[in-house]
Amino acid sequence: MTTTSARPQLRRAPTSSRTDAAVSDRPRFHLAIPVDDLDRARRFYGELLGCPEGRSSSHWVDFDLYGHQVVAHLDDQHSIGRAADVNNSVDGDDVPVPHFGVILDPPLWQALADRLSNAGTDFVIEPRTRFRGTPGEQSTMFLRDPAGNALEFKAFADDDAVFAPFTSHPDS
Repeated sequence: MTTTSARPQLRRAPTSSRTDAAVSDRPRFHLAIPVDDLDRARRFYGELLGCPEGRSSSHWVDFDLYGHQVVAHLDDQHSIGRAADVNNSVDGDDVPVPHFGVILDPPLWQALADRLSNAGTDFVIEPRTRFRGTPGEQSTMFLRDPAGNALEFKAFADDDAVFAPFTSHPDS
């Protein structure tokens, strides 16, 4: 007699890098972040980054970040900044962890980099190219919003290589 487990069976990953979780007609994400001042969040996301504002209340604001929904939630528990000093070394840069961001087309990335530079933005990592000559070659820049949340904007030299593995380890 064969017994079956009540637990669902895990599927093995397909040989392709695409999985059900990676396939969508509308690849968008939703991210809720803590902020300590909604007016400052509106100036940063709405005015500086140019994100259209969606719905809002006295405790949160929706922003359209290049087609993705970022929601700035007022942090009444004053927990902002607890993880702000954690970094991980990536291609010689101290990358803030946690962070979130958007992958843009190169011309759009360059236009944003120029706009932020011209506005006197205090970058965590100045606009630059990392992993030159590898499948992961990308332009990147990091900055923090007024509440200390870290954002990364990047553009890949080859958009088809976003998930391509390195042919050799980049830290070697």
